[in-house]
Amino acid sequence: MFGIQSFFEALRYQAFVDFGYLMLLIYFVAMSGVTIYALLQVHLLFLYKKYHKENPKIQYKQYDANDREVPFVTVQLPMYNEMYVAERIIDYVAAQEYPKDRFEIHVLDDSTDETVGIVAKKVAELREQGFNIEHIHRVNRQGYKAGALQEAMPRANGEFIAIFDADFTPRPDFLRTTMTYFEDPKTAIVQTRWEHINADYSMLTKLQALQLNVHFTVEQAGRSYGNLLLQFNGTAGVWRKKVINEAGGWQSDTLTEDLDLSFRAQIMGYKIQYLEKLGSPAELPVDMNALKGQQFRWNKGGAQNARKLLKLVWNTDKLNRVQKMHAISQLMAYGVFLWVFIAAVSSVPLSFAFQELGISTHFLSFSVLGLFAVAAISYTANITAALNRHNPPSFWEKVRFFGLFLSFMPISMGLSLYNAIAVIEGLRGKVSAFVRTPKYGITGNNNSFQKASYLARKISWVTYAEGGMALVFFAAVIIGIKTGNDAFVLFHSMLAFGFATICYYSIKHLRFR
Repeated sequence: MFGIQSFFEALRYQAFVDFGYLMLLIYFVAMSGVTIYALLQVHLLFLYKKYHKENPKIQYKQYDANDREVPFVTVQLPMYNEMYVAERIIDYVAAQEYPKDRFEIHVLDDSTDETVGIVAKKVAELREQGFNIEHIHRVNRQGYKAGALQEAMPRANGEFIAIFDADFTPRPDFLRTTMTYFEDPKTAIVQTRWEHINADYSMLTKLQALQLNVHFTVEQAGRSYGNLLLQFNGTAGVWRKKVINEAGGWQSDTLTEDLDLSFRAQIMGYKIQYLEKLGSPAELPVDMNALKGQQFRWNKGGAQNARKLLKLVWNTDKLNRVQKMHAISQLMAYGVFLWVFIAAVSSVPLSFAFQELGISTHFLSFSVLGLFAVAAISYTANITAALNRHNPPSFWEKVRFFGLFLSFMPISMGLSLYNAIAVIEGLRGKVSAFVRTPKYGITGNNNSFQKASYLARKISWVTYAEGGMALVFFAAVIIGIKTGNDAFVLFHSMLAFGFATICYYSIKHLRFR
């Protein structure tokens, strides 16, 4: 009897050890994926810094505001239920310092609410003022944004097509600056940098600005300066119309049609001109559910494009090895949230298995490289980036950055469940609607959105799951401290804080009435 009992105890112990090694392997693979991606980002940081060191002053060409020989441009404004910002974007486009008879405005309106009437009234008003403007209202959303852009193509009279989402407020010199870069016949797209008109509205908008600044400095500019593939960001850019057609047109089989078409165009041999110092201000999402919806669309669309384009990138003979490596990294970057979530889940049982496995926790210290890489890149993008800075950053600017960064990391981890679901759906090929990110015309700290029409009204099951994850990681912290298994206490503390914050604001930003 004693022998049988010992046998089963040994069997259970062996099963525990095997499970521990399995969790170690899963965690190691997941964190390796995150670390490799972070190190490739460091290469972009190197390219970015190298270019700015060699070119300390960047000057952009511009057409004269009264030049009658400038190219004719069609400005497309795709929108869906944007009652708070529709009028604003139309006014900003009409204010371009560009000859009135050398551009036309097409409002591609798929709206089903008051936006339709607001747009119709504004279009009629500008038409009376002599603007060439048209209100194109679809009664269905077939193909969503990509469908609206593709259907409007035959009606575009311009050789070039500028595109703005409804929440943007383009600068008056946008057209006369961007259009000069199409003198190069190989230029397919001119993309400008996003700026943020409400970055200081709340902690949520500050953290978004911190992350987006990385993309629009180190990532986009680094790729541009390193002759790597870039992406059209869906707005605040101009296309050469014939390239859209040559590359296969706007396709609605992914939720990020902008990344899809821009990659196809570049693989054909065309290029994107990225103007880092020409900012295009826009409004950041101010409620958590809108931000999560935007993140979901970007991550699912990115995964869909990885599924669609990886083979094309790998097989083309028009890209060198470095270009292919970074293009593949860019397509797979959206999987980082999936890797983070897998590492988070596997770390809980792993934290209590280290002693039994006889492995030093220092074995996993390599993952700190990714953290340092992200910190260095974020610091450059938000503090030392050569955008409009002429003086060294002050002490308090540095303190403010590190305070934001310490909040940014756990909040990003808290989004890992929601974004991991998006990536899995994208890789599986699951079809879903294009859910636009509602904006409320908020520019100042005194503006409120709590009673806005577009706020979510129901608690998602994912929000409940995020609350559950917060409790799991909080419990892991307490148990880890009490049992002396403290290898992951800091990691689990960040996860608990991140998931709890995401869950709290997802509920707080609902409209219950």
